[in-house]
Amino acid sequence: MTKQQLFEQISQKNSYLCVGLDTDIKKIPTHLLKEKDPIFEFNRQIIDATIDYTVAYKPNIAFYEALGAKGWESLQKTIEYIPKNCFTIADAKRGDIGNTSGLYARTFFDKSSSGLDFDSVTVAPYMGRDSVDPFLEFDDKWVILLALTSNAGSEDFQQLSIGDKFLFEQVILTSQKWADSERMMYVVGATKADKLLKIRELAPDNFLLVPGVGAQGGSLEEVSRYGMNKHCGLLVNSSRAIIYASSGEDFAQKAKIEAQKVQQEMSKYLAEYL
Repeated sequence: MTKQQLFEQISQKNSYLCVGLDTDIKKIPTHLLKEKDPIFEFNRQIIDATIDYTVAYKPNIAFYEALGAKGWESLQKTIEYIPKNCFTIADAKRGDIGNTSGLYARTFFDKSSSGLDFDSVTVAPYMGRDSVDPFLEFDDKWVILLALTSNAGSEDFQQLSIGDKFLFEQVILTSQKWADSERMMYVVGATKADKLLKIRELAPDNFLLVPGVGAQGGSLEEVSRYGMNKHCGLLVNSSRAIIYASSGEDFAQKAKIEAQKVQQEMSKYLAEYL
């Protein structure tokens, strides 16, 4: 999916919502456990319920890896089920060098190899360019580079001063030389909304994947006001607040209601800030 195609989906749905499929076998409604593949059945119903309000889906790979071969099978079925006009993100946070990085890229981008065909993958940048380049070798695929994350520990390294810049700022500046805004996005936590103006100076045209709205307490209004650009430029992720809105048999209906609430708020900000 190109940047223009993604913006077209945002415009059509009046939404820049990304639903995180952080599907935990210990948290899904118990009535699903009788299904042959409870994880996929949960995801299928969540996707059906939220598709009208959502432009992207982001499975967190750890939730599937933890289940071994069955988890990978559920993940593959989920990716195949997501409509092609939705952007897909493998939230894998990979980062290595040489052949290892190339194999990680094949895992998420080469359907003939792994059965998976994501549009994008999250990548940790701290081993440098040669840990990122193998992902960029795949045409029409995106790297979403970790820049400034929403967790408290981000202050340990990401916000260290390097001369007159923070380390996360140097990551953005350096990586701008590796790929343009048609191939590179950045992860910026919603709880760091006060940094968005500076990030927009460094990366005015790139899309930002913004986790941390909802259960983690980030402000959608602040993220939208400070982070939006002329192509919206935002994918705001919500996971637990939507997919676990109910633990009962009505979980999909409640997820739909929560997704619609977020979409309606986003529609207002698109009209105000775009």
